[in-house]
Amino acid sequence: MSSGEPPRDPNRNTLWARAFVDELVAAGVDAVCISPGSRSTPLTVAFAGHDDVHVFSHLDERSSAYFALGRARRTGEVTPLVCTSGTAAANYHPAVIEASRSRVPLLLLTADRPPEIRDSGANQTIDQEKLYGDAVRWYRDVAEPEATSRKLRSLRTTAARAVANAAGTPAGPVHLNFPFRKPLEPTPVEDDVPADLPPLATDGRDGGERPFVETTGGVPELGDDALRKLAEALSEPRGLLVVGPTDAPGVDPESVAAFAHASGFPVLADPLSGVRYGGLVRTTPVIGGYDSYLGDRVREAWPDPDVVVRVGASPTSKPLRKYLAAVDARQYVVDPAAGWREAEFTATDLVVADPSRSLGRLSRLLAAPGKQSWRERWTEADTVHRAAFEESEDFCEGRILADVVDLAPDPSTLFVSNSMSVRDLDRFGAPTTASITALGNRGASGIDGIASTALGAGSATTDDLTLVTGDLAYYHDMNGLLALGRCDVEATIVLINNDGGGIFGMLPIEAYDPPFTAQFVTPHGLDFAPTGDLYDLSFARVAGEDRAGFRDAYAEATASEGSHVIEVRTDADASHDVRSRLREAAIERVVESTT
Repeated sequence: MSSGEPPRDPNRNTLWARAFVDELVAAGVDAVCISPGSRSTPLTVAFAGHDDVHVFSHLDERSSAYFALGRARRTGEVTPLVCTSGTAAANYHPAVIEASRSRVPLLLLTADRPPEIRDSGANQTIDQEKLYGDAVRWYRDVAEPEATSRKLRSLRTTAARAVANAAGTPAGPVHLNFPFRKPLEPTPVEDDVPADLPPLATDGRDGGERPFVETTGGVPELGDDALRKLAEALSEPRGLLVVGPTDAPGVDPESVAAFAHASGFPVLADPLSGVRYGGLVRTTPVIGGYDSYLGDRVREAWPDPDVVVRVGASPTSKPLRKYLAAVDARQYVVDPAAGWREAEFTATDLVVADPSRSLGRLSRLLAAPGKQSWRERWTEADTVHRAAFEESEDFCEGRILADVVDLAPDPSTLFVSNSMSVRDLDRFGAPTTASITALGNRGASGIDGIASTALGAGSATTDDLTLVTGDLAYYHDMNGLLALGRCDVEATIVLINNDGGGIFGMLPIEAYDPPFTAQFVTPHGLDFAPTGDLYDLSFARVAGEDRAGFRDAYAEATASEGSHVIEVRTDADASHDVRSRLREAAIERVVESTT
């Protein structure tokens, strides 16, 4: 190095942060979400200076966390976040909860003040130790930076362990808290970094070409005897495979298809299961309309299933959950982390094994497919439900979701908000062979961070991105739309505006007004058109009843460059009435067709 060339690591903070970021990259990390702040400067500079990391800059920590959540959900890969000390870190908490509940791998890197000024009233200093409680898979208060061989080896090991824990079984968020002293910038500090540090500490193994600690993961699976015993129990004439919202990267569609064909079980596929849409539908009886017709009348007209296999999280559909709670059947919940995601508490067996591998292995053992009449009962019911929906000319918000599924470019990423959007997708988003990756935040099912999560998912793929959201969720995360420009993401946003919390009309409190309208529906009267100018979006408005107008607007938006908002004005009460009438019509027809 020439005398005029600045040192690579001018101080211990710079060395510490560079070594840590190098180790994350060696472990496979290729993107990070960073919010500006002073105390996090060493980490920010290290990430920004690394050629193999895509840096997404976010002004708001809450939006940043949800953006990272969406990206990690779409890829199944660990996505880190960086923020400064104080309440900045607290703004991550909602996304941390969602990531924990929905098993999404995040790595939270929060900067902190030196230990001696904690609990001293020092500015921007809060208690960040175990800030997120048991919502994280692993927590560590990282040692203060020190330019010694052992401390740097410890840091590199911590980085490797953090990635492995975030991507483990179950995947989820990991929190590392970094205390830094000044200088935070890459300012030269004489004698701060010894010249004789060994290369293993400063550059990692093979100069950073491979991780300091390589983690070899595996999947839990049943032994041969247990698998044969399970296959025998599943050799029943009437069975169901229920696939709920699945963890990233999702259940393998080929394993689902193989099991369905070997067992003869219909596949009841949640819209967020990863198997309702795509090539699987060509060859496999995928059922999507159950939310419209399952209930006591259908149960009385049909025989109960003998056995049910359940993978993924609890289904979105309440009628399906209640149906499963009522049937007299042995029910197997397959979960690789031994998690219990069945809140009716009627499942009889917990199978601790990888779902995809288990379904594939079982398909090779099942020799007696179930009754064809049983499969036909379900496929006919779906056909009848679809006919009742298509023959009716009455409008409800569910038609918007049906049209989006019908018209979405192939391939597409479709992100749906909670409350009514995901429920309407469940009931009216029919199975299709189009390659649609449908995503939502169903871990904690909040309406916060919806736009940011969708844009994070869109950042991870070249697929077209559509977000379907309600007006309250849109309002709640309007600042997240800044990522459209800052993070180079394009989206078509379908904004269903019924002026308030439409889902509350489905609850008993609807009969009590006051306080129903003022305290639950909370009509806002906001005009969202100015968000088009604020975030450089094209903005169109159509009436809900104008189905042709919406279909034209959506088709034009998805075929055009840039980002677009299509606001659909609807009436929540009228939509609820139509949903109820359509459900009654579907139930009536299903009962008639199977008796």
